[in-house]
Amino acid sequence: MKIVVRFVFLALMITAVLMAQKGSPNVVVIFGDDIGYGDVGVFGHPTIKTPELDRMAREGQKWTNFYAAASVCTPSRAGLLTGRLPIRSGMMHPRIRVLFPESLSGLQQSEVTIAEVLKQKNYTTMHVGKWHLGHLPDYLPTKQGFDSYYGIPYSNDMDQTQPQDKHRWALFNPDRIDYWDVPLMRNEKIIERPANQYTITKRYTEEAVKFIKKNKDRPFFLYLAHTMMHVPLFRSEKFVDKSIAGIYGDAMEEVDWSVGQVLETVRKNNLSEKTLVIFTSDNGPWLIFDTHGGSAGPLKEGKGSTWEGGMREPTIMWWPGTIPAGTTQAGMGSTLDLMATVASITNTKMPKDRKMDSYDLSLAMSMKADSPRNEMFFWRGTKLFAARSGNYKAHFYTQTGYRDRGETRLNTPLLYHLGHDPGEKVDISRKKPEIVTKIQEMANQHILDIEEVENQLEKIGERN
Repeated sequence: MKIVVRFVFLALMITAVLMAQKGSPNVVVIFGDDIGYGDVGVFGHPTIKTPELDRMAREGQKWTNFYAAASVCTPSRAGLLTGRLPIRSGMMHPRIRVLFPESLSGLQQSEVTIAEVLKQKNYTTMHVGKWHLGHLPDYLPTKQGFDSYYGIPYSNDMDQTQPQDKHRWALFNPDRIDYWDVPLMRNEKIIERPANQYTITKRYTEEAVKFIKKNKDRPFFLYLAHTMMHVPLFRSEKFVDKSIAGIYGDAMEEVDWSVGQVLETVRKNNLSEKTLVIFTSDNGPWLIFDTHGGSAGPLKEGKGSTWEGGMREPTIMWWPGTIPAGTTQAGMGSTLDLMATVASITNTKMPKDRKMDSYDLSLAMSMKADSPRNEMFFWRGTKLFAARSGNYKAHFYTQTGYRDRGETRLNTPLLYHLGHDPGEKVDISRKKPEIVTKIQEMANQHILDIEEVENQLEKIGERN
């Protein structure tokens, strides 16, 4: 036992020395929207070509058990930025699942974001892309630790101008941007309305590249949250009919191009060994939109559900010289863990006055230890639908992501071994009742740890 403790201590000291030698590393988080586990070449898509993400995985680390904080946009983004389950910040509701143009609230300024933590070391911070944590002045990125912002404040299918009965048809029509009166903002001002979504990925990329070049001589945090692959799908002229996978493939291949542009900018400015880049997504594919909705690969269900396809995301981490090249990490992780990980590698401090749900993954990334995360909690609205402990996942409630409005409460939880059965096909609860009991007890303790807070999603007014 003493030998193990000494080894872990030595590993921690070595990692700390290596981090210190790198100074204050830059952090880039590239966050996709509705990208499914199976939508990336290196994660198994047979026809969508993602050479940049594939290279990123070869040079970095592919995480195959990495989860979003929630299965839909708003709570997922809240969890990433705060390191807290979104149920703790009032960003989940049983019926109103995300923020809308009519919403009167957003992520509260009392919450502490990664950007605010990095201000302890005077990092320059920028958010490029989709925000979806409140569009009113008090809730914009510039009030949450970001020095600058360029992007759209909520989902690109909102502010619809078509009658409701024509809305679904419009979502499949890539020829019109005026079907959605979505604003493009710079800092706190609207600079274009409706946003030209044909060039939105391209312009996000240009802003990201410009930010990296401008701040190459000082530590920076870039949060690049793409609008794609959320329907309606758009791509710039260069990518029209580029992919044999149709418009979804076109848009995904442009996101891949964007990742390549960001990494190449990091390389050309000699920042590779001092920059951590993470690619992941906010939730699984929006399956109700058929071929416009992406793929969860071998996983069950998609966006909106707490099945694996709703929350397990294709994730790649890249940091030459720190993350061993060409490796695959099968340990568990979550976007919730970015807070603790970033705080660790930058020698900053997470908030101590609140409950955190974030684990430091830096040793696991460096292949010095296993991931410290051994559990994951799957909330839908204000109910805990499922929980994972090690390789086992138990479902207490089930519900599909969309179309099926009803939930099923299970008298006996379903149980799956996610190593043997990542597609959650074979219920083994009768064979492993002791595991069901163990996870149920863990879940009960977790629920007791959740304090009731004011709900922010239910605050609705007139459309702005």
